[in-house]
Amino acid sequence: MNRRQFMRDSTIGAAALAIPAFPTLSAGRQRVSPSSQREVVIRVNPKTGNDANDGERATPLRTLPEAARRASRSVGAGPITILLSEGIHSIAEEAVFRPERRSLSRADRLTIRAEVLPDDPAWHWGRMPTLIHTIPLEPTWNGRPDPLGGAVNGMLIDASHVSILGLRILGLPVVESPVAGEIRRLYAVSRLRDQLDDLEVAHCAFAGDHVIAPNHVGIIARGNGVVVHHCIFRGLKISAVYWSGGSRGHAMHHCVLDDQYGSAVWTSGIADDFDYRNNVVTNSNYVWTWQGAASARADAGGQRTESTTGARATNRYRVVDSYLGGNRRLAGTGTGARLDYTDIDPSFLDLVGTTVSDQPVPIEKDQSSRWYLHPVAGTRAAATGAGLFT
Repeated sequence: MNRRQFMRDSTIGAAALAIPAFPTLSAGRQRVSPSSQREVVIRVNPKTGNDANDGERATPLRTLPEAARRASRSVGAGPITILLSEGIHSIAEEAVFRPERRSLSRADRLTIRAEVLPDDPAWHWGRMPTLIHTIPLEPTWNGRPDPLGGAVNGMLIDASHVSILGLRILGLPVVESPVAGEIRRLYAVSRLRDQLDDLEVAHCAFAGDHVIAPNHVGIIARGNGVVVHHCIFRGLKISAVYWSGGSRGHAMHHCVLDDQYGSAVWTSGIADDFDYRNNVVTNSNYVWTWQGAASARADAGGQRTESTTGARATNRYRVVDSYLGGNRRLAGTGTGARLDYTDIDPSFLDLVGTTVSDQPVPIEKDQSSRWYLHPVAGTRAAATGAGLFT
């Protein structure tokens, strides 16, 4: 089936003494009441903070990596919340979240979040903490030498039961391919172990620019239960890579994916229970990249695999109540950072209440508007409900 046929057939660390009251989110992960264990709250303010401080309200830390170290040293049980103030947060080193001596659960989570979330009436775009990456590139990535010129993780999540909420996450100001064969890369949020479960990324805006600050991959995660919802991805190479073949419990819903110059989503043979709905994809190179599970395992282990002409996806996924407008291709298969793509038959995608159009989606450009970077109000794309708000 070619693209025109497809379109024609589709209608398609310090504990705070007073625990702040955080708003409950109405979509995404089902919220579970936290236990009676005492919550650890660590505050970060790049303007007034100091990394020698205790991280309390009057004495915040300055950087997210230091907050990650405090969280990772935490002992006991109960939730950990890292609160980022509005302002510009320079991420000058990898922030590693590895709380090996603290018991976390679906109710008692590690949460990295803005002080004010988009659903709060007091929120506006200027209140989003902005993370800009200035990390020196490393010669290794994922525990192995990197042959492509260097890579880095912004946040390395090495725990289950983690939420990242309400952040604006920008790229790395490098030239991505300064010489032939090099691809210098930022993985803004990484989770690299198959044993991990339950990662939520919500109400975040990931942005990049191919010339100024490439954002290679917004989220790359192995293991189960990666749920991405109510996010905006604009100008990235790839929004999210679901990287463990056969893994389950994944979702992407109510997201706006605009101008993805690689692919709007990448699935590496994950289970067919992938909950993909109410998304808007526009102006992107590929809507979907499918990679086989064996190929993904080889990539993760440092063994480069090759795309196969005529490859066919062996999974089936439902694309529900979404809007796909003005994209160059619907489906491809590929491997590795080089994005060695081959177009494939998109019939592995079951379109349910989804529209496919040749026309790009009009996007709100007024920065003072609450709906900045969302589909323009009144359009069919806006009717999906995709965007930062629940």
